[in-house]
Amino acid sequence: MSSPDPSVKRNGRIQAVDRAAGIMRALATGTPTLGVTEVADRIGLAKPTVYGLLRTLEHNGLVRQDPDSGKYSLGPAVLQLGNAYLAGSDLRTRSMLRAAALARQVNESVWVAVLTETDVMVVHHEFRPDDVVQILEVGATIPWHACALGHAIAAHVEEDTLHTLMAGPLRPLTGRTLTTKAALSKALAKVRTNGYAVENQESNVGEGGIAAAIVDRRGVAAGSVGIVGPTERLLPPAGAASLARAVVDTARAISRDMSGRRLTVALDEP
Repeated sequence: MSSPDPSVKRNGRIQAVDRAAGIMRALATGTPTLGVTEVADRIGLAKPTVYGLLRTLEHNGLVRQDPDSGKYSLGPAVLQLGNAYLAGSDLRTRSMLRAAALARQVNESVWVAVLTETDVMVVHHEFRPDDVVQILEVGATIPWHACALGHAIAAHVEEDTLHTLMAGPLRPLTGRTLTTKAALSKALAKVRTNGYAVENQESNVGEGGIAAAIVDRRGVAAGSVGIVGPTERLLPPAGAASLARAVVDTARAISRDMSGRRLTVALDEP
């Protein structure tokens, strides 16, 4: 009987691939460039191991080394892979026209997002239809617990997924971020009742959002769609029921387009 390959973990994962993925995640954390020592410290590996993996990733275009500083950053091949992911996203493809219509209807920016581990990632961004300079947020990630897009998804995931989300890091981004299981459970229950989630300066001071889940045939969230913008526009004192209804109607329409079932909810004021 042949001995097991030491490079393969018990769960079937290849150790070298896990380590390479860890390096790429470290380089994607917001720091523009990192040296070998910095990467090694972040992922807990020896510098020679990290150096060898970085050289291999560089050879494949997944990282690049700055010739002056010697530090590393993500390479151009990552953008190619990201574009390929977006092009193959059925959710993004089916939501683009609906998102554009919603942006025109409410005169606000519209984001479509999916869950990636404990974050939500923006896969489509429809600009607010005016002449204000705006930054494309496709690829941006936000902790699920700190935004309406994440709450909308978490309220309609399977129990094991929700358990994983609740067990993950729940760090505050602002003084309004919900960071306890009790507070989040209460917020998600309200999302299930109302059919939409509301964010009031939980990820960025002065910014808000209203989002609803895009669901599959089982009623499980495949993603979410929402409007984002200044709280004074999205969440006025008199309430924003019309905005919430527009978001929910859009989420239902995308769900139908993806052969999902409709969510029947009573809309309350945000």
